[in-house]
Amino acid sequence: MISVLAGDGIGPEVMPVAQAVLDSACEGSDVELRWEERPWGTDYFRSHGRMMPLNAIDKMADTDAIFLGAVGHPEVPDAETLWGMLIPIRREFDQYINLRPIKSLPGVRSPLANHEGIDLVIVRENVEGEYSAVGGRSGVGTEYAAAYQQAIFTKHGVSRAVSFAAELASERNGDLVSATKSNGIVHTMTFWDEVVAEVAGGFPEVRLTPMLIDALSARLVQSPQSFDVIVASNLFGDILSDIAAATVGSIGIAPSANLNPEKRHPSMFEPVHGSAPDIVGRGIANPVGQIWAGAMMLDHLGHPDLAVDVELALRSVLSSGLSTPDLGGQATTVQVGDAIVAALAGK
Repeated sequence: MISVLAGDGIGPEVMPVAQAVLDSACEGSDVELRWEERPWGTDYFRSHGRMMPLNAIDKMADTDAIFLGAVGHPEVPDAETLWGMLIPIRREFDQYINLRPIKSLPGVRSPLANHEGIDLVIVRENVEGEYSAVGGRSGVGTEYAAAYQQAIFTKHGVSRAVSFAAELASERNGDLVSATKSNGIVHTMTFWDEVVAEVAGGFPEVRLTPMLIDALSARLVQSPQSFDVIVASNLFGDILSDIAAATVGSIGIAPSANLNPEKRHPSMFEPVHGSAPDIVGRGIANPVGQIWAGAMMLDHLGHPDLAVDVELALRSVLSSGLSTPDLGGQATTVQVGDAIVAALAGK
């Protein structure tokens, strides 16, 4: 059973297209996807004052995975939409790894002159770090108004993220870059460096390179092909993954997985793009990010062959020149989905 949260904006437009592709990929196999639609998001907020019902976590706890569309609306503050849905799901289900693969795709134009052969993965610590809820404000309404927020880095939290990244690097080419800023952030980032070095030291086949976040960002733009696996804190990983997605041409094609690797809780899979209210209802939203996130979900659920089939099919369609306007094409959301389904049928 998969909980489906289509969400807001273009979410309800790309979600059924992605579901159709995944259902098509499973045809002829012993895998059957059962979808449980959860009508939560901004519309639910307007009616109930909440993004999800109070028992939402309990309702989803026994599902195998969560398939999320896009969340956000111009009339609702982002803090409300994110802290009312996305972040509680990540934290209540201990989805401590945010995994974001970045790959060059055929037929997708990149802003970089040299964009061929990009194939990297960003492993982002997903439940603590800079995005803690510890903090507050003082002197509200006065000229001395102040806001403060406490970043929380634990050895447990950093260790398990780095261990996941190092294991992944050992399965790839062995290169692991750690994003840091320990020359300026003297407490949390020096702690991060110490734990990263300790954990990575347990993987002799992995070559660890700590890199300051500003230099890393510049190199990510100049030479993304030089990276394989990057491990980063919650904030740094969030920013780096969007930069990396831009290097391959569009944030609209980028997928992500919020993983509880031990599978004690359901993991959540979503595209990186937002709800894009400016194109809602026009039928031109790019479904690739949602579909690719679905492929990651299939892989996590133990069906790597089906995941590969989906990725190969979407690559085949993009290489043919069929794409939505954000990638320079003229196809609709449904046309792209139908073409991927046809490619799966002809595999």
